[in-house]
Amino acid sequence: MAPSIEVCGMGELIEDPSLRGKRWVFKDRVDAGRRLAETLKAHVKQGDLVLAIPAGGVPVGVEVAKRCMLELDVAVVRKALFPWTTEAGFGAVAWNGRVFLNHEAMEAYGLTNSMVESKVEEARRSVERRLKELRVGRKPLNLKSRTVVLVDDGLASGYTMLAAVEACRDEKPTKIIVAVPTASVSAVRLLQPRVDLIVALNVRGGLIYAVADAYVEWRDLSDEEVKGLLYGFWKKNFS
Repeated sequence: MAPSIEVCGMGELIEDPSLRGKRWVFKDRVDAGRRLAETLKAHVKQGDLVLAIPAGGVPVGVEVAKRCMLELDVAVVRKALFPWTTEAGFGAVAWNGRVFLNHEAMEAYGLTNSMVESKVEEARRSVERRLKELRVGRKPLNLKSRTVVLVDDGLASGYTMLAAVEACRDEKPTKIIVAVPTASVSAVRLLQPRVDLIVALNVRGGLIYAVADAYVEWRDLSDEEVKGLLYGFWKKNFS
């Protein structure tokens, strides 16, 4: 079945209706990247830039860049985490220092100013470390007048991707595309008015959403694995 296109606000949403609401639809991130690339091919061109969000977005982004014959780099964004979890966040920090906060979530969970400042600073340090490790020796990102394709392995709340989108906007690209294998309905609604196009093959609603539920095989990636994927792509395509 052909993907459907729905217009809402500024951006279009392209999804695969046969995957709507389903779980365990991708074997792993590589499989998801390959299938995402097939849908994206009609919407990108030579000279466009894939920015993969580490860690999980990198194997997806590598497949997209390889199969669509696009350039690849990383959009280093880190969640500002709630103090009691290693997964859920109330905001995010982007590579250019841009900070985005979900004030509703902060108020709902009673976060104090000191908690917020501490967790934002922790995220900022993580972004700086990852930039040094993953982009060592590379020129600063130049997004002006380019089409940028932001790739991750999925969108739960969407706030990490929102920080990446806003950081991109600061550099005045021609067009911003968000491309993910899976996304929650709420994340799509959050991002759709802020981008030109969202490609999310597997859109799911419901009270509980987890990115991992779209994948048969799911695991965390180490920074060493991420570096290996990036350096392998860059060496093969730009050596």
